[in-house]
Amino acid sequence: MNDEETGHEPDDDAPVQEPRLWKGNGWTARVIKNEDDEGWAVAMIKDGEPEPALVGPWTMGRDKKNPKPLDVNAFHTLVKTAAEVLRRHEQQLHALLHKSTVVASDGVELKVTLDIVPDDEHPYALLSAFDEVGERIAQSRVAANFKLSPASAATWVENEFRAPR
Repeated sequence: MNDEETGHEPDDDAPVQEPRLWKGNGWTARVIKNEDDEGWAVAMIKDGEPEPALVGPWTMGRDKKNPKPLDVNAFHTLVKTAAEVLRRHEQQLHALLHKSTVVASDGVELKVTLDIVPDDEHPYALLSAFDEVGERIAQSRVAANFKLSPASAATWVENEFRAPR
């Protein structure tokens, strides 16, 4: 019986396990023709995302013409690899947008952070100083391209937290 006969709606979250298409665990693996050569590739797409997180070569089948079918082990390996790619990308983005250093002022160590706000039209950054217990004691809005270094942080502190020009 099909879905119309049973009155059940198709389940969009149900796993799909076809030779060239697998869906499950929040991911879709799709075997596609490799545009660069005569081989095959596999694209891993996280649910809800418009672009693949990972595209990589895929193995030819025994006939040396068609792709090897996806299987449970390959799918789990692809999910793990694609998730790791996303995690590393997020870590890299975080490192680009959030920087910190420590400076000494009057015998006290201050943590100075720079948090870039990547607005498409008006990007900026927030320069903040935190005391030894983690309480923010100052904050200034600066240009998104402000270079945080121990020297620039010390100058900001010495200038009584006036926004750098």
